[in-house]
Amino acid sequence: MTRQTLPSNLEERNTPFFQSMQREMNQFFDRFRGQPVTSPGEFFEALSAPMFPALDMSESENAVEITAEIPGVREEDLDISIAQNTLILKGEKSSDHEEKKQDYHLVERRYGSFRRQVPLGFMPADDAVKATFADGVLKLTIAKPEEAKRSVQKIKVSRG
Repeated sequence: MTRQTLPSNLEERNTPFFQSMQREMNQFFDRFRGQPVTSPGEFFEALSAPMFPALDMSESENAVEITAEIPGVREEDLDISIAQNTLILKGEKSSDHEEKKQDYHLVERRYGSFRRQVPLGFMPADDAVKATFADGVLKLTIAKPEEAKRSVQKIKVSRG
């Protein structure tokens, strides 16, 4: 795929400013989407793509702790479950904004949904999961069953 660059009349100037600006804009859109944006249509398609909350995970001998940043999502719009050794996080986010002034009327609606699956490697007991949700941050502590604690095998590494 070829990336579209500056219009030809600007390319002809070939100044470091425009080259640098083009690089910066390309990096911005690449970070925004996770892959290069090659056309305006792809940019607007990316805007409507599903959200994916950022996750932080840590594991101890006794539990797995997961923190998910989900700003703007209400607690009642979250669906958290575990099926076949996999944690499933689903949710929906929506907001409306309306502004009426003398010479204009602005209405904005934003919405999106997400689904994240995290393989756990074990099925926790029914009462082994604790969840809290405050200020857009979901925290889960999932206690490991005894068989998952025992299934860890240490491997010694030697110089080769």
